[in-house]
Amino acid sequence: MKNKYLYNIVLSAVIAALYAALTYAFAPISYGPVQFRVSEVLTILPCFTPVSIIGLTVGCLLANILSFNAIDMVIGTSATLIAAVFTYLLRKMKFLKIPFFSLLSPVIFNGLIVGLEIAVFFVKSIDSFPINAAWVALGELVVCFGLGIPFYLLLDKNRKIFGNKQF
Repeated sequence: MKNKYLYNIVLSAVIAALYAALTYAFAPISYGPVQFRVSEVLTILPCFTPVSIIGLTVGCLLANILSFNAIDMVIGTSATLIAAVFTYLLRKMKFLKIPFFSLLSPVIFNGLIVGLEIAVFFVKSIDSFPINAAWVALGELVVCFGLGIPFYLLLDKNRKIFGNKQF
């Protein structure tokens, strides 16, 4: 039993480190009202294991520390947590063997929550919410579908590499 817990802790830590590292590596396009966080490709991982929810949340928190904004650390990280939970819950709803609804979770929740955060706390105009939400959702859509679908197919095809423990 101890090995399972250790495996889950290590897996969560690796996912968190990967998320933060990818966000930092692509920092110029990872932050701001129009963002293409390459690290969001990892948001497909809850389709394979619920342990990744913790890793994604911690990774987002670590990545948002670079924004030097406590509001973003709380709200942006909360958006990732909510999206990851829904990604996991919707993982079995597939179209053409791809969990499209799971892929939409980060697009919808980050678009709405981070879009609202930007409008209220940074632009300071609720009137800008629709455009901010649209820009955040567009960035998520490009990454989650453009990179997420091939990444999902790769992981799904190679589940045996992970020893079928949780992947």
